[in-house]
Amino acid sequence: MKKTLALLLALVMLFSLAACGAAEPAPAEPAPAATEEPAATEAPAEEPAEEPAAETVMFTDSCGREVELPANITKIAPSGTVATMILAAFAPEELVCVGTKVSENQVPYLYDGIADLPVTGQLYGGKATLNLEELLATGAEVIIDLGDFKKSVADDLTALQEQTGLPCVFIEADLAHLADAFRTLGTILGKEERGEELAKLVEETMTMAAENSAKITEDQQLSVLYSSGSDPLGTNAEGSSQAQALGIVGAKNAVVLEDVSNKGGGNMINMEQLYNFDPDVVLVTDAAALEIIKTEAAWQELRAVKDGRVYTVPCDPYCWLSAPPSMNMILGVWWLGNLLYPEVYDYDMTAKTQEIYKVFWNYDLTAEEAAAMLG
Repeated sequence: MKKTLALLLALVMLFSLAACGAAEPAPAEPAPAATEEPAATEAPAEEPAEEPAAETVMFTDSCGREVELPANITKIAPSGTVATMILAAFAPEELVCVGTKVSENQVPYLYDGIADLPVTGQLYGGKATLNLEELLATGAEVIIDLGDFKKSVADDLTALQEQTGLPCVFIEADLAHLADAFRTLGTILGKEERGEELAKLVEETMTMAAENSAKITEDQQLSVLYSSGSDPLGTNAEGSSQAQALGIVGAKNAVVLEDVSNKGGGNMINMEQLYNFDPDVVLVTDAAALEIIKTEAAWQELRAVKDGRVYTVPCDPYCWLSAPPSMNMILGVWWLGNLLYPEVYDYDMTAKTQEIYKVFWNYDLTAEEAAAMLG
């Protein structure tokens, strides 16, 4: 028993010594500090490339033709006189030719250099002399026709487009459609502000005339003979596009005929008809016609002559009433209303003339120049 106990004690002591003598484990080395990886930067998203601007646009003209036009038009050929007049006011820098020769009287008021442009003729009228060879030599990008609607215009412009290889468009621009025509030109030529400026002047004019003419009673209406040309018997009768300003301001056209001509110079009448019409007022555009009225005895019995109511229509840079009947009639409406019914069309015509010359042709008309035109 004693031997067994002694043996157990010896084993306990042996294990204790072994445990004490065991080497302590080396302290663990500190783990290296974690270094933060720089955050990966995302590559900037590539912006989608801008699509190149379209080189052409589709345009539906006033006769319903679909025409492909350059998106940026810088060279325009007008189809004739009316188109030249409108474009000379709207976009003179883009004109590469003119329909008719610019006169010396017109030069001071129009865009510098317009008188030096080649004359290519006109597509319509008694002087239809469009010179295709001359027109193509100008480098024009488009041919623009402006004016009254004609039944043949679609076929005519399609044929011209095939002949020249140039886009040809028609924009209706009689007085009723003139404001829209200016806005349309603004759209296709990238000149929207200019189009709106001119359109607003047209609308202001027509609204003013409608309001004032409504105040004139039938018994107050004056009968007017409007003669254009060197012979005062060449008259613009009721229904002629050349005489439309008369009705707009509330006057009656004294000349009423069955077969009405819209051409410049109008219908020739005889002296018997003249006496029957016996107008309150006579308007002339030519100094030769005025001289005949003043000096020939046959005219002295006319009521307008007796009353001293024979007037010359201002004609710089274009006739204010017609020839051609277009944007120039805007001036004519203001002038004629104030001339015939000053108590109704009550405004400073000198100032209004100056304003319109500035808007139409960017010309600073002096008060003295305006007064000389107004007579």
